[in-house]
Amino acid sequence: MKEPEPPARSPARSPAHARHRPSFAPPLAPLPDTPDIVVIGAGAAGIAAARRLTERGLAVAVLEARDRVGGRAVTTMLRGHAVDLGAHWLHAGPINPLVALGQARGEPLRRAPQEGHVWVGRRPGRRDEIAASARAFALADRDMNAAAVGDGPDRPAASALPPSLGPWGARVALVHGLVSGRPLGEVSLRDFPSMEYGDNFFLAGGYGAYLARLARGLPVALSSPVARIDWSGPGVSVATIDGRSLAAKAAIVTVPIPVLRSSPTFLPALPGGVRAAIDGFRTGIYEHAVLHWPSSPFRGPDRLASIVGGRHRPPGLLTRLDGTPFHYFELDAPSAAAIDARGGGPDGVRRFVRTVLAEHFGEARLRDLAIPAVSAWRHDPWSRGSWAVVPPGHAEARRALQAPVGGRLWFAGEALSRLQWGTAGGAYEEGARAADAAADAL
Repeated sequence: MKEPEPPARSPARSPAHARHRPSFAPPLAPLPDTPDIVVIGAGAAGIAAARRLTERGLAVAVLEARDRVGGRAVTTMLRGHAVDLGAHWLHAGPINPLVALGQARGEPLRRAPQEGHVWVGRRPGRRDEIAASARAFALADRDMNAAAVGDGPDRPAASALPPSLGPWGARVALVHGLVSGRPLGEVSLRDFPSMEYGDNFFLAGGYGAYLARLARGLPVALSSPVARIDWSGPGVSVATIDGRSLAAKAAIVTVPIPVLRSSPTFLPALPGGVRAAIDGFRTGIYEHAVLHWPSSPFRGPDRLASIVGGRHRPPGLLTRLDGTPFHYFELDAPSAAAIDARGGGPDGVRRFVRTVLAEHFGEARLRDLAIPAVSAWRHDPWSRGSWAVVPPGHAEARRALQAPVGGRLWFAGEALSRLQWGTAGGAYEEGARAADAAADAL
């Protein structure tokens, strides 16, 4: 059954994060009059595709719905600091192409710390509690990885959680549900894990700014949402909502899966298997509120904090970004849905964050807490979610969408990456793959 459309707002009522301007806007080239390939979307996948096609000597035109490049990765300046409002982690360093490229370019990468914080109720965790937490995560990862590659039919990832995790089992499930984008009962075991979590990196100046630098000089038309892709002829014809039309030999579509469910229109309609693959994904939700909290009890830059005990159990907190007073309070799908159901909006998120932090740290500790930004990718009309999640039984969809359609349509984006789904690195890798496939075919 097709998943109901996530709530979206019109471009005139953009989510709160869209009001923060990017810290860097690259100079862009004009579109060629006769492109060989049209790339739809200038996020990580679209940027990768355009760079690769240009390197291979093909004329490329990129159409981007937003008034900026980067997709679900954008860096803005808050109180003099560069802060990411979307993608922030460079996951899976050994296989992430953006890590290798960043190192070759001399980008200011820094390795994410392995150690974190454990906070129990209103106090720091004891040594035995910290060790018990680490053991529970290690045991869960061992059993879930073994089950994921085993024989038998696909099933929910939650079913592979070992029953011996004790009181830390709920915390393990909560964290894995956060990084999966949906509760583990809604995630395919065959699709777990999404990536290697060792060797992660952060980037001074922001991930979104890094992607924007990679778009420098590319032929991109901003504020150009695509309404229709006509592939009925020998090539493709792409029409924007303002009436512009581009003809090319092929197109690479990097539109996020939640948006592809309803737009753009394909003429003729996509083959049934392709449409079923698109419609079978679930919408992943991973949001964060940006905290400016100088008196936070956490020390050391870029450390994750696990907060347990009490009535409210936040799934994630990333503390002291780049050694600054900024932190991320992360929201999972259930938390975001509960706030949306109450019509809370960004202020509802702020109230929720203060309620949770007051329970664990006391009202007095929040005297200098400010929440200058709240992400809402689920309400962004050009994303409608944070990433695509494979439910049980749909694990082959990623591979299915890698195949060309009619020899002139290719799809790309994080949703097609088996090992790095949900990440800008996975999107970049898939954009380059689709570009090479299209260039080879032409």
